[in-house]
Amino acid sequence: MAGVTRTPTHLTQGGKTRAGIGESTLRPDGTLKVTGEFAYSSDMWHEDMLWGYTLRSTVAHAEIRSVDTGEALATPGVYAVLTYDDLPTDVKNYGLEIQDTPVLAHGKVRHHGEPVALVAADHPETARRAAAKIKIDYRELPVVTDEASATAEGAPLVHENRTDHHIGHVPHPNIVHRQPILRGDADEAAKRADVIVSGEYVFGMQDQAFLGPESGLAVPGEDGGVDLYVATQWLHSDLRQIAPVLGLPEEKVRMTLSGVGGAFGGREDLSMQIHACLLALRTGKPVKIVYNRFESFFGHVHRHPARLRYEHGATKDGKLTHMKCRIVLDGGAYASASPAVVGNASSLSVGPYVVDDVDIEALALYSNNPPCGAMRGFGAVQACFAYEAQMDKLAAKLGMDPVAFRQLNAMEQGSLLPTGQPVDSPAPVAELLRRVKAMPLPPEQQWLTAGAGADVRALPGGLSNTTHGEGVVRGIGYAVGIKNVGFSEGFDDYSTARVRMEVIGGEPVATVHTAMAEVGQGGITVHAQIARTELGVQQVTIHPADTQVGSAGSTSASRQTYVTGGAVKHSCEAVREKVLQKGRAKFGTYHPAWATAELLLEGGKVTTDGGEVLADIADVLEDGAIDLELEWRHRPTEAFDLHTGQGNGHVQYSFAAHRAVVEVDTELGLVKVIELAVAQDVGKALNPLSVVGQIQGGTTQGLGVAVMEEIIVDPKTAKVRNPSFTDYLIPTILDTPTIPVDVLELADEHAPYGLRGIGEAPTLSSTPAVLAAIRNATGLELTKTPVRPEHLTGTTPS
Repeated sequence: MAGVTRTPTHLTQGGKTRAGIGESTLRPDGTLKVTGEFAYSSDMWHEDMLWGYTLRSTVAHAEIRSVDTGEALATPGVYAVLTYDDLPTDVKNYGLEIQDTPVLAHGKVRHHGEPVALVAADHPETARRAAAKIKIDYRELPVVTDEASATAEGAPLVHENRTDHHIGHVPHPNIVHRQPILRGDADEAAKRADVIVSGEYVFGMQDQAFLGPESGLAVPGEDGGVDLYVATQWLHSDLRQIAPVLGLPEEKVRMTLSGVGGAFGGREDLSMQIHACLLALRTGKPVKIVYNRFESFFGHVHRHPARLRYEHGATKDGKLTHMKCRIVLDGGAYASASPAVVGNASSLSVGPYVVDDVDIEALALYSNNPPCGAMRGFGAVQACFAYEAQMDKLAAKLGMDPVAFRQLNAMEQGSLLPTGQPVDSPAPVAELLRRVKAMPLPPEQQWLTAGAGADVRALPGGLSNTTHGEGVVRGIGYAVGIKNVGFSEGFDDYSTARVRMEVIGGEPVATVHTAMAEVGQGGITVHAQIARTELGVQQVTIHPADTQVGSAGSTSASRQTYVTGGAVKHSCEAVREKVLQKGRAKFGTYHPAWATAELLLEGGKVTTDGGEVLADIADVLEDGAIDLELEWRHRPTEAFDLHTGQGNGHVQYSFAAHRAVVEVDTELGLVKVIELAVAQDVGKALNPLSVVGQIQGGTTQGLGVAVMEEIIVDPKTAKVRNPSFTDYLIPTILDTPTIPVDVLELADEHAPYGLRGIGEAPTLSSTPAVLAAIRNATGLELTKTPVRPEHLTGTTPS
C-alpha cells in the first residue's frame, strides 16, 4: 500500500553474481547448435504453407522484351506467379542507402542472377519446375566489367538518369561514390624520400560463405499485415525497405528474427524478404522460401574485388615520408553499401602508421558484375593487403627487419589519421607486433622428426600425398591492420534496449529485449552477462529479437557489443536506480546506509559498496515490476569532406597483428599454413572464450581469401563461373592451422566497460601475413589474392 514503510525480511548472506562480464560464460545456444537441435530459419514450418521460388536472369545485361507466365500458372499446385507488373505500389526499388535495386527486374537485367519472377506452389519442386516454364525474351547488351569499360567514352550506363546524392561529385555516372583524402603535400614530401616503392595489387571477390542459406517464412495476418520470420542482420533496416513496397504501415509488418546460420555482412541487404511477403499477401497463405547454395551465391552481395595502386617513400633511417594510393572497388550492379565501403577504404588506406603527407583516392564502380556490399572488414581488408605488401617492400629495400620497420612507423594514442582525426584511445600497434613476434615458432620440418608417426596432412598437398618434404620451403610473414568500429561518417549510430525486472518464483529475474540480430557472434550471451553484472541477478531471460522494440542497428561493423551492449548497460543502470529508489522508499528508515552509502545490486541483494546487505531484491520488488526501454548512442562522428577527406569520421579503432608460418611445395605450388599467431587489443574481454573464438574465426576467414576463396566472374559475359561450394573453396578443419591468440586489454575510456569491437580486425592482417610468408618462402612478388598454384610455379600467367 502506498506510503507504508516495510521492514526487510529473511535477509541472507550476500554473494557474488556468477557469469557476469569478464567471465567465459557458456553460450545458451552453443550446445543446441553443435548437437543439431538449434532451429534455424530454414527449419521453420507452418501446416498449410506454400513454397516460394525465385526465377533469376541467365544473362548479366539484357533488355527484357517479354515475360510469359502462362504455362507456369497452369501448372497444378501453383498458387501464384508474380512479375514486376504485379507489384502492389509505386515503390518498386529498395536499398540500404540508394534505392536502386528492383524488387523484380523491369525493362532490363543488370547482373547474372537478378530476380525476375516469383512462384508460390504447394511443393518446392513444383515451384521450381513451374519457374522453369516461364519464358523470358532477352536481348543481350554489352557488359561493363571493369573501370576501363565503365568509364570509356560512350560506355553503357548501368543506371541511367541517376538522382542519388552521390551523382553530384563523381566524375562518371558509372562511379557510385568517390572519396579523396588530401593531407600535407605528398609530391613535396616525396622529394625527401631516400627510397620509393610502388605496387599494383588485385584483391579477388570473396563470398561470405555462411552455411545457413537465405530463408524465411511470411505469414499473412488477419489485419491485412504480415508476420515475417527471417534470418537477417538488421531487422529495422529490413522493415524500412519492405513496408513501402508492400504498401503497408511499418506496424503491420511484424518481423521476428529466426535462427541465423552466419552472416558476415551478407545478410545486411534484403534477399527473399519482400518476395516471401508478396507471395503470402497474394495467396493468403504462409509462404516459406529457402535458397539452395546455387541461389545463395546470387542472393546476397559479396566482398568488393579491388585494384589498388600504392606508392610509399621513406628516409634511409626508415621513417615514412609520404603515401599515394588509388583504390578502385567494383560495386557491381547495385549500390548496396558501396559508399560506406569507399569511406572506410580511403580513411584507413594508410594503415596503422604515421604518415603526414598523403594523396588518396578511393572509388566504387557500377558494373554488370555481381553486386558487392558489406563483408567482415568492410573496405579495410583490401587496403590492408596492399599497404602491408608495401611495408615489406620498403623494409627489404632499406635492409631493415620488417617488424622493426613497422614498429618505427607505428601510430600510437594521439597520432593523427590521414583524415586529421586524432586517435584518442590506446593504439598499441608496436606492442602487438612485439608480442606476436615473441610467440614461439612451430618446429621446422616436423615430418622429419615425427618418424613413423608423421602425418601427411601437415604437408602441402595433405592427403593427396604429393610430397614427403621434397621441395618444401618454410616462410614467415608479418602484418598488422587497423579497423574502425561502429557506423561512421555522421551516421546516427544508436541502439535500444528494453529491460524488465520482476520477481518470479521468489527470485528476481531480468528480461532483456533488443532487436539485435544474433548471427553467431555471441551477443545474447554478453547481454545476459551485462544484466547479471548491473542488476545483481542470476536469472536473465533474453527475449526473442523482433521489431516490437526499438532498433538495435545492424550486427556489423564490430558494433553490437559496443552499441547494443551499451544500450543494455544503460537500461540496466536505469532499472537499477529505480530498484534503489523503491528500496529507499520502503526500507530507508531502517538503515542509514540507504541514504549515505554507494549502493549496489549483487547476488540478489541490495548491498553497500563495502558488502553489507541491506535487503533482498525480491523484497524490494515484491509483486511489482520495473520495465524501461531506452536508447543509447556512442559519441557523434562527422562526414568526411568530399574534396579533402578531412573530418572526425570514426568513433573507435581496433588493432590486430599476425605472424604466419607457411610451408610451400615450390615444385607444385601447394601451400600449407602451419600457424597463424595473432595478438589483438580488445579493450576489455567481456567473455574471454568468445573473444578468442571471434579472433580465430576472423583469422580463418582471412586465410581463406589468401589461398583459396574467390568468386570467378567471366570478364566477357559477367557471368559467375563457380556458384557452389564444389568450386568456391573455403577452409575446412584440415586447412585451418593452429591459431595461438595473445589478448591485450587496454581500456578505451569512451566505451562501455572500456571494450573495443573485435570481430573484424583479425580478418584484415591475416591475409597479408600469409602472403608475406609465401613471398618469404618463394621470393616471388605475389600481388594478387588468392594465391593459386600456378602463381607459384609460373605455369600460367598470374
